[in-house]
Amino acid sequence: MCRFLRYCVSHCLHAAMTRLEEINGDVNVWSSVGWLGYLSSLNLLVALSLGLYARWERTAESTLLVIFILALFVIGIASILYYYFNMERVSLSLIHLLFGFLLGLLCFLNSPALESDMKEQVANYMLLASVALRTMWALLERLLGCTRYRPAFLTSAERLELAGFAAASTALLIQKSLSVMVLMVALATVMVALRMKAVLALANLVCFAVITAVLFFKSLDITTNPFALACFFSQLICDPLLDVYFSGLSVTERWQPFLLTNLNHWYFMIPAFVVGSLFWSISHMVFVITVWGFHTKLSDCQRLCLSQGTGVSGLDKIMASKGMRHFCLISERLVLFTLVSTVCIAASSSTFVSMFLLVLPLESLFHGIFHELGNSLGGTCVGYAVVIPTNYCSPDGQPMLLPPGQVQDLNKRSTGMLNNVQRFFAHHLIETFGCDYSTSGVTLEALQAKIKSFLDLRTTDGPRHDTYVIFYSGHTQRTGEWALAGGAALRLDKILEWWREKNKISSIMRVLDCHNSLPWVKAIGKVEGLYVAIQGATLARVTDVELQDPPQLGDFTAEWVEYNCNSNSSIQWSGRSRAVSATYSISKHWSDYTLHLPTGSDVTTHWQMYFPRMTYPLVYLALWCGGLNLLWICSVCLKCLKRIKLNWFPPAVLDTGQGFKLVRS
Repeated sequence: MCRFLRYCVSHCLHAAMTRLEEINGDVNVWSSVGWLGYLSSLNLLVALSLGLYARWERTAESTLLVIFILALFVIGIASILYYYFNMERVSLSLIHLLFGFLLGLLCFLNSPALESDMKEQVANYMLLASVALRTMWALLERLLGCTRYRPAFLTSAERLELAGFAAASTALLIQKSLSVMVLMVALATVMVALRMKAVLALANLVCFAVITAVLFFKSLDITTNPFALACFFSQLICDPLLDVYFSGLSVTERWQPFLLTNLNHWYFMIPAFVVGSLFWSISHMVFVITVWGFHTKLSDCQRLCLSQGTGVSGLDKIMASKGMRHFCLISERLVLFTLVSTVCIAASSSTFVSMFLLVLPLESLFHGIFHELGNSLGGTCVGYAVVIPTNYCSPDGQPMLLPPGQVQDLNKRSTGMLNNVQRFFAHHLIETFGCDYSTSGVTLEALQAKIKSFLDLRTTDGPRHDTYVIFYSGHTQRTGEWALAGGAALRLDKILEWWREKNKISSIMRVLDCHNSLPWVKAIGKVEGLYVAIQGATLARVTDVELQDPPQLGDFTAEWVEYNCNSNSSIQWSGRSRAVSATYSISKHWSDYTLHLPTGSDVTTHWQMYFPRMTYPLVYLALWCGGLNLLWICSVCLKCLKRIKLNWFPPAVLDTGQGFKLVRS
């Protein structure tokens, strides 16, 4: 008998599916998954109607009957707008607002007498089934790649359901209703933290769920329907929670609604928040000042981004060039300390608990964006170029002017070289210290004063730049020394000596487009205690000038700049028959280099720029606690492995971390 029933059921299902495929030949897996969403919504609608009817039948309250009739009327209006007027967005908005409102009524209009009611039990089980279908639908959509991820904090459906649930809380007393409304704002903030993939988003979700279940609704002193409550929270949390794993948006794409929005209204909101929060502790004063400083720096980056018309793709480079990474590293520690101080506060009032649940994810959101921007943005960079267009030299090493017939060609190549260097600096937003061009040579004293001033440069916020780039093209001696006017020469150890005097924590890179660059390339590989890299080139010798033009100074600069400024460049450095071959070298400790981290003097400068004097002890304590490295042993081991890998097996293309690369042929 069982086999017969199983055969009948399977045969009927097979026949039905075959018929559906014949009728709808274009039905695919995506449309089939979409039916799960419709089934979930239909199941939820039936459960809400059944639960509302059970309450009206038990209490005989005429208001519930009116609400039930109005709900059916709204559903009818939404259906008409959807099918006859193609107003899909308005129709779905009404449905989501109604779902949130009815779920709130089922949650708050609850009594112990309903527990034994059969209709109420069926409605509760249908609510759970709706949650299961909704979760399965969202999961299958992401597994099958049907979801389109767009940068948004909250969708319109989520906002409307939150608003509907908050509107349903008006059935309670005013104080309790206000607490529920604040709780909805807190829930929305938790959802935003999940969708933005904040570092502490999951911890906030767990904290929100535990405190809401254990403290909040008990402090309201009302009987709630746990099934309706679980259905409401699960419906809203499902998508953001799954997006933590499945969403492939980058940091700037996820935060795009915040990074590219108009922030002018903040000038009115932040002072109002400060005035309304006078009772708050000094730690939260630091938090507010940190957010204000972040808003000011972000506004500057936005204006520059809009003026250049680069959009989101160029915002990363602009924020890196403006020192946003350094600011975020310090602010992350301050906000983390503020967040810890919030967690340490405890109270039993429902209003306070709801405010606590709002503030905690809000602080976690700012900690998340400071943490991600501090770890993903590049550092600041400053560049200096020296071009001395001489190809000939006297026996004592002094540069001489070219013959008159080659002056025009040399000037043309030198001008093109300067244009390429300026293009490189502008593309990577490298602050330009200067581009010196001299046809008669440069004296050692003048070049020494210029390089020392260059190595002493700092950012507008106070700390040193992360990277210093020196470009040189001109005549060199066989040992690689720069041939200068008056028979003088600039040696490599002299530049390294100046660098040790000025700076030991930043990196310095030299780009040489000249003859005899190999001696300096080899010497850099033996340097210890400094973070130094060099990019050189070798010009191939041409035996038959009539068949092939010999490579000239400037050819390497043109190709290297094109390679680093054009992502679609077809330049291949590994070719054996290249007329210009590239080579690079790094110091022994280059693998230990990290972008500039805040030091004690940087903290002092940051505090003096942004915070009042009374907050300094707290700021110093917060930054000291945030700077503790409890896993220093692991970092030491990892540093040794990276040093071995980079020194023994150097890659053909080395990413400098500043957006451009060093190459080797």
